[in-house]
Amino acid sequence: MKQHSNHPYHLVDYSPWPLTGSIGAMTLTSGMILWFHKNEMYLFVLGNLILVLTMIQWWRDIVRESTFQGKHTIKVVNGLKLGMILFIISEVFFFISFFWGFFHSSLAPTVEIGMIWPPKGIEVFNPMEIPLLNTMILLCSGITVTWAHHSLMQNNYNQAKWSLIITVTLGLYFTALQAYEYMESSFCISDSVYGSSFFMATGFHGIHVIIGTTFLSVCLMRHLMCHFSSTHHFGFEAAAWYWHFVDVVWLFLYISIYWWGS
Repeated sequence: MKQHSNHPYHLVDYSPWPLTGSIGAMTLTSGMILWFHKNEMYLFVLGNLILVLTMIQWWRDIVRESTFQGKHTIKVVNGLKLGMILFIISEVFFFISFFWGFFHSSLAPTVEIGMIWPPKGIEVFNPMEIPLLNTMILLCSGITVTWAHHSLMQNNYNQAKWSLIITVTLGLYFTALQAYEYMESSFCISDSVYGSSFFMATGFHGIHVIIGTTFLSVCLMRHLMCHFSSTHHFGFEAAAWYWHFVDVVWLFLYISIYWWGS
């Protein structure tokens, strides 16, 4: 028997995906411990597989509810916007903790690291090389994602498509350059507090770039399937907010860790 609601809110249907997502996360973390201690990756790969399959099916259900069933009313979208804003604020404080640790160690270097910063023996990256190129890449990607947003609002399908393709490509290019930088690094995460601060801050930012690139890739696929309109495209809007947040964090990372910290 079909039930009709007399309110604008979305009461979600029963879903197995929170359970499978929890199982995937537990398998992934257990697999990482096994990988670190015994160099066995099968549980880590299994955890990733469960999470990827969960994400694909959970996102499919949300796309169905929002795009085809019309369950994302103005009230629901406003709630989603508030949720995304609060999530980004929590991410800001997440990165503040890394900057706090970095400045605590660099502004008053202890005797254990020779009372100098960077610590003796650490060969830092030249901020005018790959880090500067990566800065330009992310700034350009911020421009192209804004171009995509304005194209969507103006119902310009072609420009939205190409600007999104450029943004995703720049995100992949950034990740490839950072991976190359890590491979060329003369120090590692266990090389004093400098190595720990550097790899924790830039590594977590790199993970956020990968997540943001995935987010925008899904938006590109949805755009190619004509899921977005000029007035109903919050999925893309959330991705754009997230991408701008990633841009701003990188600017702080570049100025403080790469340029000032070197």
